[in-house]
Amino acid sequence: MGKSPWLYDLNILVGGSIALLVLFCGIFAPWLAPYHPNDQDLLYVLAPPFWMPDGAADHLLGTDSLGRDTLSRLIYGARTAMVVATAASFGAMILGAVFAHLAGYFGGWVDWLISRVVEIWLSFPPVVLSMLLIISLGVGTDKVILAIILVDWTRFCRVLRSEVQVVSGKDYVSFARLVGFSHPRVILREIFPATLPMLITLLSLQMGISVVVEAILSFVAMGVPSDVPAWGQMIADARIDMFDAPWGLALPILAIFVTVLSFNVLGDGLRRVLDPREIAQRNG
Repeated sequence: MGKSPWLYDLNILVGGSIALLVLFCGIFAPWLAPYHPNDQDLLYVLAPPFWMPDGAADHLLGTDSLGRDTLSRLIYGARTAMVVATAASFGAMILGAVFAHLAGYFGGWVDWLISRVVEIWLSFPPVVLSMLLIISLGVGTDKVILAIILVDWTRFCRVLRSEVQVVSGKDYVSFARLVGFSHPRVILREIFPATLPMLITLLSLQMGISVVVEAILSFVAMGVPSDVPAWGQMIADARIDMFDAPWGLALPILAIFVTVLSFNVLGDGLRRVLDPREIAQRNG
């Protein structure tokens, strides 16, 4: 027996709530963070969190090797992660959806050409390809977003193309063609609404992937500028003192883990709730 329907709603509730909390922290970072993320307090270098011996209430989650408040940098890091995840995921979704609908609807040489491009693009490891693009584009938040879009649109295209092919074979799509609807109208009015549930699910999963990619690029100093707080950058800075101050390494890793997990749980719940085949299986 599968999961009960209420459990899928629970996935959406839990995953969506955590994702919204991270988004809330990112949007209101200037008001939530107790300090500016780049302010240094040399009297509290590598200070432990407040619950540990020698911890201080002035810095609830301690400080890094430059005396910067860890909590403030985590909150501002949420802003960086969510900006990249949201913009890059929507960009990759739009680009991938356009090519997927063209390939799945028209078929023939259009499908062959787009499929070959996707296969060639997917033959490169995504993170390595992102790094190569960053080298050519330069460092910056907008460059990270563009690199993720140029790499990950293929995820949407490959999965969504098959769904478009299935929907294109439906009787109501054939009837729409028969009565003389134009190709753009058939795609937008008949096919796109049927593929939208899968697109929403893929978008949620892609946001988690984008968070990881941004963290990796920031870790190797190929992501956002050095004066912009990022979780990957915090991990890179903390590894030098990981034995003396392990919390500096553990906290940003935990932030990435929880954020990515929330998007994955949300995506799983959306897939179960929105996918017509899952609905038919549960009702059947």
